[in-house]
Amino acid sequence: MAVKNSRISGLYNKSVAERLAIVEEMVGLSKSDTSRIFSGQGLQTTIADRMIENVIGVYPLPFGIATNFVINGRDYLIPMVVEEPSVVAAASFMAKLTRDYGGFETSYSGSLMIGQMHVVDVGDPYGARLSLLQHRDELLTQANALDKTLVSLGGGAREIEVRVLEGTKNGTIVALHLIVDVLDAMGANAVNTMAERLAGEVERITNGRVLLRILSNLADLRVARARVVVPSQALDTEGYSGDAVVAGIVEAYQVADADPYRTTTHNKGIMNGIDPIVVATGNDWRAIEAGAHAYATRTGRYRSLTTWERDQQGRLVGTLELPMAVGIVGGATKTHPLAQLSLKILGVETAAELAQVIVAVGLSQNMAALRVLSTEGVQRGHMELHARNIVIQAGVPSVAADWVIAEMVKTRDVRVDRAKELTNQWERSR
Repeated sequence: MAVKNSRISGLYNKSVAERLAIVEEMVGLSKSDTSRIFSGQGLQTTIADRMIENVIGVYPLPFGIATNFVINGRDYLIPMVVEEPSVVAAASFMAKLTRDYGGFETSYSGSLMIGQMHVVDVGDPYGARLSLLQHRDELLTQANALDKTLVSLGGGAREIEVRVLEGTKNGTIVALHLIVDVLDAMGANAVNTMAERLAGEVERITNGRVLLRILSNLADLRVARARVVVPSQALDTEGYSGDAVVAGIVEAYQVADADPYRTTTHNKGIMNGIDPIVVATGNDWRAIEAGAHAYATRTGRYRSLTTWERDQQGRLVGTLELPMAVGIVGGATKTHPLAQLSLKILGVETAAELAQVIVAVGLSQNMAALRVLSTEGVQRGHMELHARNIVIQAGVPSVAADWVIAEMVKTRDVRVDRAKELTNQWERSR
């Protein structure tokens, strides 16, 4: 069910139950769906025990909803599973700022994954490369015979590529890439099965030994892209003109693109928006992280995943592209009940659509971070959110929490011992 309008005013001011009721109505969740979310028991131990080894329980994380997103002209509510304060709020705020100007435009290069076979002990590596290419059709036919279901749905092995890696400690290595269209799956199982089963044939063709046979998480044939354009006046803020904010964001990006120490934090901020959706939908966030950071080095040095520019009209133009190997079928996306509910809330129908939603949120998150960093600084915006964690650590009673938070933020003194002092003060005033 598609969300008609993701703009929800004042959601943060409502109780958890009220927020959930709003999402329930907007998305069409059932009472059992909302009960599973609200109880915090979305994953039963019996299911968890079948997902990984040596299970002793489950570990809940906050499950939030980012609002206001318009992507390719459609509204989305974004489920995010994350423990870090400000992530959901920052993404939602920038989505609100951009929605009146068309929101985010996205595209996707396709659902192609790479299965690798590394062949060693080859006497004639360049000759072996040509032999493999000559057997292209045979190898593709054998690969597709291994997954008739995938082929029947329109996917399957599409192409092979062969590289010769010279100067390694193992001598010269022949690297065969089997390129597979995995459709709406992440694709690891299908690709790994093909790579493993083809290894014997590859050894026969090359007279070598296949050492490794596994997919690559540098999924650079499966790239999601997002673009946003915002007029400068939309970025006006207290103490800063929109033009100054645009200039600050562009300069901050340029620093991030030049200094790897800053680039690392800059790209981590992008992943702050991406990982929570990947986790919420039961996808492999470690694979996404690895692929993103490897992709950031594709020019020969570690660089920003985003670009930020000012166009001829003075508007801020941001782009983001990175590998996005996510699926909506198979794995934890099917076994984890809350992953299924996350997909229901999103209303996505394909892995391609999910990938584009994710990259748009990553771009929004980066814009929010650069806007703050180039103006007031990060700490002011984090103060109240940090204070919420502090009152929990200090054991502040829920009836006093809002007052204690407000006092700490007002004096810009957010500490556990200060929270305890204020709690005592509150209790004496009763």
